[in-house]
Amino acid sequence: MYRSFAKGQLSFENFYLPFNGKLSGENRCVKLAELIPWESFESEYAEQFSAGEGAPAKSFRMALEALIIKEKLGTSDKETVEQIRENPYLQYF
Repeated sequence: MYRSFAKGQLSFENFYLPFNGKLSGENRCVKLAELIPWESFESEYAEQFSAGEGAPAKSFRMALEALIIKEKLGTSDKETVEQIRENPYLQYF
């Protein structure tokens, strides 16, 4: 099953960080996120899922981001999740 997700990602300037931190627009994750046309792939991704059966799938952006991060870092699934939890740039991406 697939449910549409709210359109749009927070800009890196509005991405919340504790302790009044700010993300840098020069970071490679921020730059890479700007290069990918997320919305243009979303509908094709959604067509791969049943309309009403099974657990809802994660958004296209979340799925592709996790795969890119995993491959780029060469980590296991569990380590990829930990890297994302610990790194605000990976969370934004």
